[in-house]
Amino acid sequence: MVARNDAHEGSDEVKADRGYATLATLTIGTKPMVLKDEGLRRAEILSIQTRKGRPTYYVHYVEFNKRLDEWVSADRIDLSQEVEWPVPEKPEAKSKQKTTVPKAEDKAPTRSHKRPRSSTLNRQDSDTPRDGLSAKTSRRPSFTGGKGKENLDPSALVVATEEIGEGGDDEDEDGQNILDVQVAAAKAKAGPSHGPYDPQAELDRLRVGGSMTQNQTEISRVRNLERVQMGTWEIEPWYFSPYPAEFTDSDIVYICETCLSYHGTPTQFRRHRSKCTLLHPPGNEIYRDDTISFFEIDGRRQRTWCRNLCLLSKLFLDHKTLYYDVDPFLFYCMTIRSARGHHLVGYFSKEKESAESYNVACILTLPQHQRKGYGKLLIQFSYELSKIEGKLGSPEKPLSDLGLLGYRAYWAENIVDLLLEREAEGTPIVSVEDIGQSLAMTTNDVLHTLQNLNLLRYSQKNHVIVLTEAVVEQREQQKAKLAATGKVARRIEGEKLVGWRPPVFTVGSRTWNW
Repeated sequence: MVARNDAHEGSDEVKADRGYATLATLTIGTKPMVLKDEGLRRAEILSIQTRKGRPTYYVHYVEFNKRLDEWVSADRIDLSQEVEWPVPEKPEAKSKQKTTVPKAEDKAPTRSHKRPRSSTLNRQDSDTPRDGLSAKTSRRPSFTGGKGKENLDPSALVVATEEIGEGGDDEDEDGQNILDVQVAAAKAKAGPSHGPYDPQAELDRLRVGGSMTQNQTEISRVRNLERVQMGTWEIEPWYFSPYPAEFTDSDIVYICETCLSYHGTPTQFRRHRSKCTLLHPPGNEIYRDDTISFFEIDGRRQRTWCRNLCLLSKLFLDHKTLYYDVDPFLFYCMTIRSARGHHLVGYFSKEKESAESYNVACILTLPQHQRKGYGKLLIQFSYELSKIEGKLGSPEKPLSDLGLLGYRAYWAENIVDLLLEREAEGTPIVSVEDIGQSLAMTTNDVLHTLQNLNLLRYSQKNHVIVLTEAVVEQREQQKAKLAATGKVARRIEGEKLVGWRPPVFTVGSRTWNW
């Protein structure tokens, strides 16, 4: 049957052709109907491979979160319905104007010529929302050591954040200039100017996109592992992680819960477990209460373990860039205890020496332990360390969608609780800086939270903080809901960290040591 073209004549928008297909005619970019959760959903084919003699298709469900992308077999594709064929790319219009060479007497280009290039970048997607009240700050990406070199050794990796908006001359792992990619992404996102911040609209965008740092000009890498087994849990990864290529054909990759080594067969894993004697993360236990412990691990002293941790975390973080070196980082791992030892719940990493005073570089709660309050404990622990260091801390941007929501909830709860506490004591807050000093939070983070909660008012040529009844009522409802479940909000007991001192490093231990 001949494909039907739904595009209207004279319209600039090119719509996808529809028609019937066979398995032989399915190509990358085609959008068939795929069986998902006992229903048919439109999905785009991102990759096609032959596994065990049968064709398999990696699909992205249209208007659904990127985490739901998966490999499907041919029998899950409904070819009785029409498919959407890929939209053909428009040929680039050739410019009739010839390129002119500037004459010698023309004025030399001024520094302002570089301004439009950087000003086209929209930092709103990579940072927390800003407006006129927040100070404009300049961030530079914390590329550690790699300098754009291609990663040829998957066992020697580190997770570091990549910040959108400031690219410099660094290049990514494919050799493409990061600034050029960002300019193209900004053009792809071009549209009407951003209006007032709408939390619901942003949540809807995050739900569909899956990350705040997706680049419209870059095709995301296909998830390479089907399932991983860690302890008693069998987990389906969310994103690509550069494990060795031979593991892509394994139905399950077995990860040791203590040393985080990975194995492709049950026999190899059982042999390893019979020899593995590690019962906890290889670092100093700096915190312990009735349920959890925190271990401080130096990436320079425990390179193999930290690299394995980075590989594992990349399965659930798509906004991170992988680099060689773990030496410049400290890893703080949270565990729960049992008769068999310590079990990893989550972790956060931080640079030993951060020029921007970030207190978190990467943070993750493993999927099997999410929605249990561990994420807030990780965030609170990072701020407790900042209080002891006498610094104001902030997470490195950009944050993932779940990380952003977690931090916003933590900031809102703690700021509202502090305002209520000061109001009860009769010592009101006098400035945003006062809140920041009390909670070890940066002024920008405090401002963003107050704006989101609509607690800032303009009165007599000054901005004042007004604790509204709606915010107080919402906070009371949260506490009542928690009390109704019989649970007690877990908190980090700061007095148990009195003996901890910030580690001091030499110049050599903060950088490459190969």
